[in-house]
Amino acid sequence: MNPEVELYPIAILIDELRHDDVSLRLNAIKRLNTIALALGPQRARDELIPFLDESIDDEDEVLLTLAGELGDFVEYIGGPSFAHILLQPLENLAAVEETMVRDKAVESLNKICPLLNQSQLEQYYTPLLKRLSLGDWFTSRTSATGLYACGYSLASPATQDDMRKSFGQLCADDTPMVRRAAATHLGAFAKKVGKEHLITDIIPLFTKLSQDEQDSVRLLTVTDLVAIAEELSPEENKTYFLQPLKVMVADKSWRVRYMIADNFVKLSKAVGEDITRDDLVSAFVRLLKDNEAEVRTAAAGQVPGFAQLVDKETILNYILPCVKDMVTDTSQHVRAALAMQISGLAPILGKESTTEHLLPLFLQLLKDEFPDVRLNIISKLETVNNVIGIELLSQSLLPAIVELAEDKQWRVRLAIIDYIPLLATQLGVEFFDEKLGALCMSWLGDSVFSIREAATVNLRKLTEVFGVDWAKQTIIPKVLAMGTHPNYLYRMTTIFAITAMAPAVTPEVTRDYILPTVTNLVSDPIPNIRFNVAKSIEALIPVLSQNPDTKPLVDQQLKPALVKLSEDTDNDVRFFSQKALVAVQ
Repeated sequence: MNPEVELYPIAILIDELRHDDVSLRLNAIKRLNTIALALGPQRARDELIPFLDESIDDEDEVLLTLAGELGDFVEYIGGPSFAHILLQPLENLAAVEETMVRDKAVESLNKICPLLNQSQLEQYYTPLLKRLSLGDWFTSRTSATGLYACGYSLASPATQDDMRKSFGQLCADDTPMVRRAAATHLGAFAKKVGKEHLITDIIPLFTKLSQDEQDSVRLLTVTDLVAIAEELSPEENKTYFLQPLKVMVADKSWRVRYMIADNFVKLSKAVGEDITRDDLVSAFVRLLKDNEAEVRTAAAGQVPGFAQLVDKETILNYILPCVKDMVTDTSQHVRAALAMQISGLAPILGKESTTEHLLPLFLQLLKDEFPDVRLNIISKLETVNNVIGIELLSQSLLPAIVELAEDKQWRVRLAIIDYIPLLATQLGVEFFDEKLGALCMSWLGDSVFSIREAATVNLRKLTEVFGVDWAKQTIIPKVLAMGTHPNYLYRMTTIFAITAMAPAVTPEVTRDYILPTVTNLVSDPIPNIRFNVAKSIEALIPVLSQNPDTKPLVDQQLKPALVKLSEDTDNDVRFFSQKALVAVQ
C-alpha cells in the first residue's frame, strides 16, 4: 500500500485538530476511535497518543470530549497490556483548570485502572498518583483524591501504606478545594482499606475533616460517616461516631445540619438500631425543630423512613408532636415537604392511631393556603386509604376534597381529577352520583384547557368503573347537550369527551349517541371545531370497524363527512381531514 494513502487518516485528524474552527476540532476528537481503527493498534500507540498528549492546550469543550474518549480507548491501542499508555494524556488532563475536564479525566482513569496488572500499576499508575498528589497547583491534587480508591486493592502492601499516608496529606492540604475533594472521596477510599486500617488511619482523617474550619468541607463528611459506619460493628460505631454525630447535628453552619438531616435515615441504618433508639431520636427531634427552614424541610423528608426504624411509642411521644408543629410551620416549603411525606406514617401507625392523630393533620394540610401543600397531600391519599379505608377517609376528608375541586390553582384541581376514578371505585355509584357527579361535569366547562382535557379522560375512566349503562344515563346526555352550546369551547369539549369515551362504550352507544353529534358538528361555523371533528372521526373509525353491525357506518357517514371537510376553506381543516382519509384507506 502507498505510505501516503496509509497516512491519510492521521493527516486529516491532525489538520482538523489544528483547525481554527472549534467544531471541526471537536468532531475530530469524537472520531478518534475511527482514526485509531484505521491506523491499527501499533500506530495508535506510537503516533496518535503522543500527538493527543501534545494537544492538551485547547478549548475546554474539546478537552472534555477528549478526556471522555480516552476512557474507552484501551481496545484501540492493543488491549489492557498497553492500557498504561493512556495514563500520560489523562494525567495532563486531570491537572487542567476547568473542573469538568478534570472530573472526566478522573472518571476515565478510574475506568482504565482496573484493567492494569500489578506491574503496570506499580510502574505507571502509582507514580502518576504521586505526581498529581504533590503537584504545585491545587487542580492536580484535587484530581488525585479521586484516584486512590480504584488503585488501592491492586497495589502491594508497601504501596498501600504510601497511599494511605499520601491521602492523609491531601486531607490536611492548605487549600480548601483539595480538602473538599478529599472529603468527597474519603468514603469510597474507606471501603477499600480493610477494618484494621479503617480504624487506625481513616477514622482520624474523618475526625479531622469533620472539624474543618470550612463548612463546605464539614458538610461533605456526612456521606463519609455513612460509608465508614457501614463497615463497622454497632459497638465500634458507638465508640467512634456517636460524639462526632452529635456535634454535627448541632453544627453552627446550617448547611452541615442540612446534610445531616437529608441523610438521617441512611445514617441511622448505618450506625445500627441500638444507637438509633438510644441516641438519634433526640438528634432527629432537634433537626425537626431547627431554626433554619431548609434543615426542617430536609428533616421532614426523612420522617417516614426514620419512623420505620423506631417503635410506635417513640413515634407518638417524640416525632408526632414535632410533625404537628410542622403542619403550621411558617415556611411553606417545610409544610409542602411534610405533606409529601406524612402519609407514609399511616402504615406504620395503623388504623386507630392514623384516625386519631394523622387525619386532623391531613385535613389541616388540605386547607393550607399554599397550593403545593394541598397538591402533595392529595397525591399521597392512596396510602392513607389503604390503612383506614375509603369510608372513613371520605367522611373526614371528602368535604375538603370537594372544596379543592374548585381550587383557584388549576394544578390542584388537576390533581383532584386524577384522584376521582380511585375515589369512584371505592365509593360506589350511588355515593359518587350524589357527592361528585355534578363536580365531574363542571370540570368540562373549566377555563383551563388542561382541566377540560383531564376531565374528558376522567369520564372515560369513570365509564370503565361504573359501566356503559351508567354512562348512557348519567354522562352522555349531558355531554351531548354541550354540543349545541353557543360558546364554541363547550362544543369543542363535547368532541374531546366523546372521542375519549368512545373506546370505553359499546359500538351501539357510539352509533346511537355519539355519531349524530359528530356529523352535526361537521358544519360548525368555527374552523377549530371542524378540524377537531376530523381528528375525532379518525379516532372513531377503528372503534366502529371492530363491530360488523357498525362497520357499514364508516362508509355511509364518516367517509362522506371527511370528504366534505377535505374541501373546506380552512387549511387546518383540510389538512386533518385529508390525514384522516389517508388513515381510512
